[in-house]
Amino acid sequence: MIINNKAKSLVVIMLIVAVSAFILRFVVIKAIRLNIGYNETVASATLKLISAALESYSKANKGLFPSSISALVTAEPSYLDRDYTKQFPIKGYHYACDRLDSLGYNCSAVPVKCNITGQKIFKVSTGSLHVSQDCRKEE
Repeated sequence: MIINNKAKSLVVIMLIVAVSAFILRFVVIKAIRLNIGYNETVASATLKLISAALESYSKANKGLFPSSISALVTAEPSYLDRDYTKQFPIKGYHYACDRLDSLGYNCSAVPVKCNITGQKIFKVSTGSLHVSQDCRKEE
């Protein structure tokens, strides 16, 4: 009789562990999705901030854009509080400006790990043209 109760206890413990793992899986997935949503919101807003700073600089400088983001930080008055392209990563995204010259710009925010830190790549071009695409298409 005692052996039978031990077997039942083991089965109950195994069921509790299995159900707990199943529930924990969904909690972790939900947490990752919430984090991704937050990261994407921050990335989009940051890229819009960079774009607005570049456009403002251009208007104040006879239509010419700066040669680097750091010029926006050191300008008087400053257009940005920091150089986002030199900091890595910011809320799971890496920021870069592939093209930044006196005639225009192309900047992007790319997730550090697709589907973990973000699911979208955000891009902005001269004239504040914002585009987003799924990062899985880039891999």
